[in-house]
Amino acid sequence: MAHRHHHRRRMTAVAAVAVLAVAVPVTTACSAVNKALDCAQTADAILTSVDDLQQAASDAAENPADAERALDRIDKNLGDLNDKTDNADVSKAVDDLTQAVKNVRESVDQGKNPDVTPVTDAADELTKVCSPG
Repeated sequence: MAHRHHHRRRMTAVAAVAVLAVAVPVTTACSAVNKALDCAQTADAILTSVDDLQQAASDAAENPADAERALDRIDKNLGDLNDKTDNADVSKAVDDLTQAVKNVRESVDQGKNPDVTPVTDAADELTKVCSPG
């Protein structure tokens, strides 16, 4: 009888290890999918802010507040994305977009209508690297 009880406990332990072996890759895969979705959602939010920035840029010299609000939203989303990612391509795209936003902000601060083309280009690149697949 004692032999049976020991055998059952050993089988239970083996089964538990097998479940963990299967669960860890699934959890890791889910984590990667969640990160990709977070990246894609944040990139989408950034694109919306870039659209707002494009509309505000033509009038930035006379009404810099709209451009500043769009730039602030982009900066916030970039900060959120940078905190969540460990992907080198995403990090580079975030850095490039951050620099482009900084340049536009300097133009707005100087009372100029900024060229937002580098921002839209960098946002497009971020969208590409955040796209799953």
